[in-house]
Amino acid sequence: MQKINALLASMLLLCSTPAFAAMPLQTDDTGTQTTGHCQIEVGFQSASDEEDDGGVSRKSTEGEVSTTISYGLTDNIDLVAGLPWEWYTEKADGLKVADGSGLGDLALQIKWRFYNNADAGFSLALKPGLTLPTGDDNKGFGNGKVSGGVTLIATHKAKLTSMHFNIGYNRNEYRLDEVSESSRENVWRASVGAELNVTEKLRAVGDLGIETASENESDTDPAYILGGLIYGISDNADLDIGIRGGLNDAETDATLLAGVTMRF
Repeated sequence: MQKINALLASMLLLCSTPAFAAMPLQTDDTGTQTTGHCQIEVGFQSASDEEDDGGVSRKSTEGEVSTTISYGLTDNIDLVAGLPWEWYTEKADGLKVADGSGLGDLALQIKWRFYNNADAGFSLALKPGLTLPTGDDNKGFGNGKVSGGVTLIATHKAKLTSMHFNIGYNRNEYRLDEVSESSRENVWRASVGAELNVTEKLRAVGDLGIETASENESDTDPAYILGGLIYGISDNADLDIGIRGGLNDAETDATLLAGVTMRF
């Protein structure tokens, strides 16, 4: 049972279909790379969560290093691929009961900006995608089956600020019976993100979101809040850092995010 709990914790915290937003934001924007251009994002996140389970103090830590590549097929269509390396540790009353590391599931997505009103600064995009079972679901890395989802994205840009709105749906399929029986297949999510141009090179960002609880027995949908900074070290490279916090017990207590983005 402890092993199963550890696998579930790892999967629920790390292996949902990624949005591939501009790091460290979780809310995606409608921006694309334009024809023939490429973007590479390398991101790091480290999360920790503590809870009392029937008098047993449980602490879980999870981490991930992910690489995401976006390629501009046309001016308004991107092909996107992302692959994470993940790890986790779970302790009960200070004693390690489970740990593991390995590749997660490969995510493939298409971003299509189908509406753009430059005068109003408003645009819409649709982003369907699949995750392929490249991770070892016996260790908690991935679902073990092909899963999919779609996100509707809206962006409004002004001189100093940008706002982004997402609403998405994931259909999760699981190979392991014990995971399938305890996890929801249909997950909805919604979020809003904002960017503020502090200086020519520095942007402050914020994010707020909620999604359907992945566990069948949970009546509380996890919600988060995030704050961070993006610094442009050149026209084609950014550094970012952020902190995401849980707004309720269903969400991970705290997650540190950092990364680098390069455009070619």
